Amino acid sequence: MLAIALVALREPLAGYLWPDPRVQVLLEQAEAALRNGQLNRADGQGARQLFEAAQALDGDRSEARSGLGRVAAAALRQSQQALAAGDLAEARAQLQLARDLQSPRPQADQVEQALRRQEAALAGVDDLLRQAQLAHQQGRLEGDDQSALPLYQRVLALQPSRIEALEGREDALADLLQLAHLALRQGQLAGTAAMLERARQYDKGHADLPSLQSDLTEAIARRIRQADRDLQRGRIDAAITAYQSVLAADPAHEAALRGQERVAAAHAQRATRAAADFDFAKADRALEQARELSPQSAAVAEAQRHIEVSRQSQRRSTAILPVAERQRRVDSALAALQQAASRGEWITPPGESAYDHLRRAQSLAPDDPQVRQAAQRLQAAVQRCFEEELHGNRLRRSQSCLQAWQTLQPGHAQLADARRRMAQKWIAVGDERLGAGDVAFALQALQEAQRLDRRAPGVEDFSGRVRSARPGVD
Repeated sequence: MLAIALVALREPLAGYLWPDPRVQVLLEQAEAALRNGQLNRADGQGARQLFEAAQALDGDRSEARSGLGRVAAAALRQSQQALAAGDLAEARAQLQLARDLQSPRPQADQVEQALRRQEAALAGVDDLLRQAQLAHQQGRLEGDDQSALPLYQRVLALQPSRIEALEGREDALADLLQLAHLALRQGQLAGTAAMLERARQYDKGHADLPSLQSDLTEAIARRIRQADRDLQRGRIDAAITAYQSVLAADPAHEAALRGQERVAAAHAQRATRAAADFDFAKADRALEQARELSPQSAAVAEAQRHIEVSRQSQRRSTAILPVAERQRRVDSALAALQQAASRGEWITPPGESAYDHLRRAQSLAPDDPQVRQAAQRLQAAVQRCFEEELHGNRLRRSQSCLQAWQTLQPGHAQLADARRRMAQKWIAVGDERLGAGDVAFALQALQEAQRLDRRAPGVEDFSGRVRSARPGVD
């Protein structure tokens, strides 16, 4: 058993009986540096660095711990000596070293107070305070070192209990937060969030901060709700603008990040639809928009796959058919398109509509000038149909043309206005029928208008009149 114990404890006993010579060398070098007043050196030869190195090699040696305590005491003495000699930078550096090495706090605080008094006298605190007050009067609250809030902060760093600086900072922060409230009323979420964060840096406990934070949170929630509605109604550009305005104020906002993902998916769907129509220029643009918003999205990868499949399909179809046969089929599809358009069969019946015939022609010869001109004529005809039917109060037919327009040109800039005008027409006709006592038609008109554009002028008022005529309607 004695033999086993000796084997098991050979290393601890060896360390006790024969200390590591490297530790002893470090301790001797540290003592020499301490005697020479070299407490802290960047090259690692200061007393602090040498005692710490010895402690790292052998944490059980009390000499290293006690040595660091003596370095702290020496640093505090050197700080006092530098202070007496007027070398404030050296005094500050030695005081920081003493604090880093856990010098007794009461003695360190006493040196700190004396140091601050001399720094304040040297810096001209009264001059700084006057500069801060002048900047405040001129409305220069922040932005550079000569603005009111940074100047008040410098005064308080030197004299933490200076009443004029405390009160001045309080008033300047109140003015800054008023500007933040104004920015919020103007819809500037990012600007408001930035001012709120800067105000916190000056005074986390300012009385006006909770109110502004609450208002900003509610404004962000409203912006998210509006973005969600825009996305549901196909207003993708408006939706992403709103989501990104929220992310500019709060980059980690989960709902905005999810919304941005959904917008990316919507762009990916656009790309897929365009590829199905063999409009690869439009598909590539939509895919790039989706990729910018969410490069790792599964929807983006799926759209990319669909575009490639459509390209391969087009190449196969054009390679197999002889030129004459392909041209014959293109001509046949364009003729069928013209006939369907003349009957107003824009997107129905499925497979025989003008839209379906156009897709066939595009799949055969997407770059054919005749096909491109036919697409432009069809789009113009659909828009003209919408305007004519809307002007004649033929709401169902006008709405059918609008649906065809959306199918042919889902990203057209005038669609949002068209949907709004269509909604207002439903309201006008519904209001007229409501006045004649036809509440059922008025309710139907309200529902159609809300589906088109819930925020269209007059929708809310008309909804109130329908509710009054038929209690329980929302």
